[in-house]
Amino acid sequence: MMIWKILYNVCIIPLLWCGFHLYGLLNQKARRALRGRKNLFGRLQQELAHLESVKNRIWFHASSMGEFEQAKPIIAELKKRYPEIQVIVSFFSPSGYEHSLSYKLADVVTYIPFDSYFNAKKFIEIVKPSAAILVRYDIWPNHIWILKQRGIPAFIASATLQVKTYRKVPLLRQFIRSLYNSFDYILTVSETDKNVFETFHLNHPVVKVIGDTRYDQVWKRSAESRKRQLLDPKLLENKKVVVVGSSWREDETRLLPAISKLIREIENLLIIWVQHEPTEENLEYLEIEISGNIPAIRFSHLHQYQNEKIILVDSVGILMTLYQYAHAAYVGGGFGSGIHNVLEPASYGIPILFGPKFTNSQEATRLLNEEAAYMGRSEDELYYGLSILLTDESQRKRCGEKAIALVNQNVGATERVLFYIEKVL
Repeated sequence: MMIWKILYNVCIIPLLWCGFHLYGLLNQKARRALRGRKNLFGRLQQELAHLESVKNRIWFHASSMGEFEQAKPIIAELKKRYPEIQVIVSFFSPSGYEHSLSYKLADVVTYIPFDSYFNAKKFIEIVKPSAAILVRYDIWPNHIWILKQRGIPAFIASATLQVKTYRKVPLLRQFIRSLYNSFDYILTVSETDKNVFETFHLNHPVVKVIGDTRYDQVWKRSAESRKRQLLDPKLLENKKVVVVGSSWREDETRLLPAISKLIREIENLLIIWVQHEPTEENLEYLEIEISGNIPAIRFSHLHQYQNEKIILVDSVGILMTLYQYAHAAYVGGGFGSGIHNVLEPASYGIPILFGPKFTNSQEATRLLNEEAAYMGRSEDELYYGLSILLTDESQRKRCGEKAIALVNQNVGATERVLFYIEKVL
């Protein structure tokens, strides 16, 4: 393993450091990540100094908010069973970090430092975790090697590893093998994921299929969201509702023509539109595109509602609750970098539509295979899919029943993860 540590720290880390800082000059999100890491260790020491000394302190790491959703049910159950346990949560991205600062079950929320050897060593020394649980695929080698060196049990929960060309490159394959051999438990989403890990002939970690804890989290959140009422029932009377969730500009340019056509054909159609980033700039873009064609109103102005056809949501954190009102849902990201969370609408028994770039989501693939979702490659296909779901009630119900059945079948991964975590506590 020593050769890999040297190569990684001498060749790769300097390139990553330069690339990250250069990218920060061009990208606002990267700049936020860099600013957020200033004086990281000083802030971390101050926050930990306020905590009592305990036997067990668990470090959870997720890349961003989506991955953290898979950690939440594990944290909640750990805290329920062992209230004295301290939970430290780290993120790579600013979106995950900033949205989780108010997360009540975490004793400390922090960025993970840049993955140099000295940063990783200092981070582990300050946090002093009893165990480390990394979620899905955000694996930083120096942090993992330091955990291994210090005998701290390391897990990957809801682990997945895509089949890529690096498997065919001998040097990269050996590097990946040495990295994953530093873990104690690799708890995979599916049998397919387990088989991929096993192609690396790992000899140290226990590799087991436990499922995806995101199903547990989304089931819990949907149950809680049903208790919230964000819209006046009178506003929804006799309406067919489509919720557009987490849309990007690439989604919107294709979806707007399809929706405009449907609004002309279906008199009682209501669109609740939630952008992935509902900034003033993005909201104004949609308003300009809609202007003159479709009556629209912002969510914050609903006290002035006059039967507008589109509600533009200018609040954050309410998408999950809004899905409960939908007859069908469009989930964004499928025309850009990859589809967002399809399990949220599925947990309400709602049929789903999305764009062609969905292979980053195993859940989307399974929903398609179960005929619980439609995929559209163009505005015509999006129109066709929504039209069927809004005019063929029997088909809509069949799709919705299959969607919620998939969620029900996969609840329970949290309990299986806890079985292995409790072995090391």
